Amino acid sequence: MSRRNVEVADLVATARGGLEHSGSARAVARLISLVEDASPQLREVMAALAPHVGHAHVVGLTGAPGVGKSTTTNALVRQLRAAGKRVGVLAVDPSSPFSGGALLGDRIRMTDHATDAGVYIRSMASRGHLGGLSWSTPQAIRVLDAAGFDVVLVETVGVGQSEVEIAGLADTTLVLLAPGMGDGIQAAKAGILEIGDVYVVNKADRDGATKVRRDLRTMLSLAARAEGAWRPPVVPIAAQNHTGLEELVVAIEEHRTWLAESGTLLQRRSRRAREEIEAIAVAALRSRWAVQGGAKLERLAASVAAGESDPYTAADVLVG
Repeated sequence: MSRRNVEVADLVATARGGLEHSGSARAVARLISLVEDASPQLREVMAALAPHVGHAHVVGLTGAPGVGKSTTTNALVRQLRAAGKRVGVLAVDPSSPFSGGALLGDRIRMTDHATDAGVYIRSMASRGHLGGLSWSTPQAIRVLDAAGFDVVLVETVGVGQSEVEIAGLADTTLVLLAPGMGDGIQAAKAGILEIGDVYVVNKADRDGATKVRRDLRTMLSLAARAEGAWRPPVVPIAAQNHTGLEELVVAIEEHRTWLAESGTLLQRRSRRAREEIEAIAVAALRSRWAVQGGAKLERLAASVAAGESDPYTAADVLVG
């Protein structure tokens, strides 16, 4: 076994030792850094993690900027820790135009948990990736899953209507809304009525929250659902005041139970794995073309632009 393989195996073993053990948090951080940097060791890391994944409940939090995603995440971590759960948090932030790193760093709203050995928080830069996530988020989830976290919370960047990618990544997707952030028609326009498993009306102690809940329930009742399908609840909370969080955790657990009993959990995870494989394969092809076929691609592009060929024929030549 090569030295590199041994180092990866040691990192994985240390990460799985539990965050209360010395060096475990550093090992988790190192593994996620290898993921974010697309390290040459990434294949070895994923192979070493594979036997240990599939146990964590992945919960995504999405919604327009300003609805209180970070505050809700912070309050949800507190509630889950009170229930004895180990919690990993991936907070996807906008990228710095200078360094490419996460602008907000490790969220200041989550410093309550900085000394809690049962919580690991990591900010990840979106690096221009659309859909509210980072391209490396699926692999980072694998790291936290293999490290023994019971729940992995993924907070999206908050990009509004293009933020639906989280629905394909999470086991349970929480969609946050708040009074004063737009009417129900805007919510429907953003496509959120198609992606949510649990709808959370944050700032429920403010004027207009009752109307938001009513509008949501009305629109959800109009959606066509098969018999036995999950019916998303609407849960009011005030994350700043830590109220309504118990009900939110109950709704999340009820959805997890339904996923397992209906067989939907396996379907979702299989779909997630399929999309991950496709993304890796496409990235590998693009990398290969950049190294080996750059000139060939340019010639094909020129022939299509000149009307001498068509894009489909050119693509067949490139792939072949």
